[in-house]
Amino acid sequence: MAIELRTPAQVEEMRPAGRFVAEVLTALVDAADVGVNLLDLDALAHRMITERGAESCYIDYAPSFGRGPFGKVLCTSVNDAVLHGLPHDYVLQDGDLLSLDFAVSVDGWVADSAVSVVVGTPRQQDLDLIEATRDALAAAIEVARPGKKLGDIGDAIGSLARSRGLSVNTQFGGHGVGRTMHGDPHVPNDGRAGRGLPLKPGLVIAIEPWFLATTDEIRMHDDGWTILSADGSRGAHSEHTIAVTEGDPIVLTARD
Repeated sequence: MAIELRTPAQVEEMRPAGRFVAEVLTALVDAADVGVNLLDLDALAHRMITERGAESCYIDYAPSFGRGPFGKVLCTSVNDAVLHGLPHDYVLQDGDLLSLDFAVSVDGWVADSAVSVVVGTPRQQDLDLIEATRDALAAAIEVARPGKKLGDIGDAIGSLARSRGLSVNTQFGGHGVGRTMHGDPHVPNDGRAGRGLPLKPGLVIAIEPWFLATTDEIRMHDDGWTILSADGSRGAHSEHTIAVTEGDPIVLTARD
């Protein structure tokens, strides 16, 4: 496992990428509404990337689990889709649960973040599901400190999920972030406290809890990318890129 620790100066160099990812997600959330096409959201993100002189981490992305290259700059997962949603010709409907996942490279450094929202009239179950992912992310970030271990992050996420009556799928989770989008270590969304890799200053990772309302089983859409719940229940996803420091963790992709 090739894990790179960043110097304090390098973490500072990563801040512009984090700020830009936050800006784009904020713009996308503002733009997402009933009647908006997913392709228009992807186009908005693409324009912002071009204007900033940034580089998409998705458009040429072709991992073993996908039918690559991805071809878009944004993941848009709607309702029973929860991860890697490939933007397509779909107009958002009242009450849709939309997850947006976005990663770019700015000046050679990557940041990655995700947010879930409901467009139009929300259902309480959807709001509760989104809140669970946000609370799990906050709990995981809080324990991302020297002296803790990777298992403490997984335990924070998994314990929060179970406390809300949710189960956890561990096939996809967080990851190291640096010059590329996906690096070591893998950051699972469940684990045993006090076990695993020791967290050290300079470790930069994306933490990304995602939950499905009534299952932990998933299936792949025919597009070869979009991850769906096996039972048709809805999913939500929250993610931040964070840096472990000598003190409090730095949330590089924090949105105002």
